[in-house]
Amino acid sequence: MRQRPLPGTSGIVRTMSLLGDPVLHSACAEVAEFGPTLDRLIEDMFATMYAAQGVGLAANQIGVGQRVFVYDCPDDEDVRHVGHIVNPRLVSADGDEFLGPEGCLSLPGLEAGTLRYDSAVVEGVTSDGAAVRISGTGFFARCLQHECDHLAGAVYADRVTGLRARRLRRAIRKTDWGLAGLRALGE
Repeated sequence: MRQRPLPGTSGIVRTMSLLGDPVLHSACAEVAEFGPTLDRLIEDMFATMYAAQGVGLAANQIGVGQRVFVYDCPDDEDVRHVGHIVNPRLVSADGDEFLGPEGCLSLPGLEAGTLRYDSAVVEGVTSDGAAVRISGTGFFARCLQHECDHLAGAVYADRVTGLRARRLRRAIRKTDWGLAGLRALGE
C-alpha cells in the first residue's frame, strides 16, 4: 500500500512554454535553495505533465529557468519510472543510437524522428538534497536525454536534420506559435 500521495495530486497546472519562448532556449540555473518552494515547483510540474499527458517535464517548460525535471516514463520493458531530479547532469549516453519518434509538450502535436542513445545515466539530487543516480534504457533513456537537453536550452527540433527537419519546420509553420518557434530555431 502506498504511504504517500501520488506526485502532482496537490499541484497546480501551470501554463506551458512553447517553442520560441526565450526560457526554452537558455541554459537553466542550478538550484541553490531547497525547501517548500522547490517542493511546490516539483508538485506543480507533475500536475502540469500529467494534465498534458506527457512522460517528462523540465522546469523551463513552465517558465522556470532552474535545473529540475520530473518524469513518469516506461522503459522498453514497460517498467514504469517515476521521479524527479534536481541539478541533473547527464553523465553518460551510450550504446546504440536509434532514430525514433520524439515529441515535446512545448511543441504540442508534433513529432519527428530523432537520434538518441539507447542508454543514459543522469546524476543529481532529490528535493531534499539526497544524491541520486538514474539509469535508463530504451524509451526511458530517450526521456532522460530529452529533459537534460531542455535544461541546457535545447529542444529536440535542434537535433533533427535533413528531410525530417524540413518536414518538422513546415509543420511548425502551420501552428499558432510557429513564427516565434522558427525564429528560435534560426529561421
